[in-house]
Amino acid sequence: MQSKRSRLDRFISANTGVSKKNVRTLLAKGLVKVDGVIARDIDQIIDEFSHVTFEDKVLQANKASYVMLYKPVGVVSATIDDKHQTVIDLLDRTDKQSLHIVGRLDLNTSGLLLLTNDGRWSKKLMSPEHKVGKLYRVSLQNPIDDSYIAAFANGMYFEYEDITTLPAKLEIVDEYTALVTLMEGRYHQIKRMFGRFRNPVVGLHRLSVGAITLDEKLLPGESRELTVDEVLNA
Repeated sequence: MQSKRSRLDRFISANTGVSKKNVRTLLAKGLVKVDGVIARDIDQIIDEFSHVTFEDKVLQANKASYVMLYKPVGVVSATIDDKHQTVIDLLDRTDKQSLHIVGRLDLNTSGLLLLTNDGRWSKKLMSPEHKVGKLYRVSLQNPIDDSYIAAFANGMYFEYEDITTLPAKLEIVDEYTALVTLMEGRYHQIKRMFGRFRNPVVGLHRLSVGAITLDEKLLPGESRELTVDEVLNA
């Protein structure tokens, strides 16, 4: 989702009916404020969270929202679904319809899911070029050994998409459990990577996205606002 950004003169014209030619006069008179400060520059960039007033009338006062949700198994990462409960259904918020999902989880995957109305923030977290790691706890049907570590680190070729996965980190917790860190999110990637060893994944749980770790106090289906530090350090 892209952020809504506009030059100040275009924003004022679109929201007041004043021609862009006359906006300069309004600014010279000090009639426009952005985030409480008198605006003078027609080229100033306004985004969806800029607080803008004209003659003390509020033109825009959107609030950025950043939500951590403990997604349970059996709930879909979608806003609307005809068959299953969605993560949006779990939220008790007046602004939930304005939120979008930051990196979906499969129906049978549980754990950390992030939601926001800030498109630039979500793009930063999900774009492969930013290399934000996503940590998963994986439960396997069959025993695992050290041969998995190198295979994940080397990347795997997926013929259907004609791509090779980015290197992934695998740590063995015990004979049937591993921690896997991905830098991307290909379709059913973890299940397909373990599938190369003919080892079915029987449980998949996301623990963290970048520096944001699932709050241990949350129960499945519960959510909370991210802290300022979590948002800034993500």
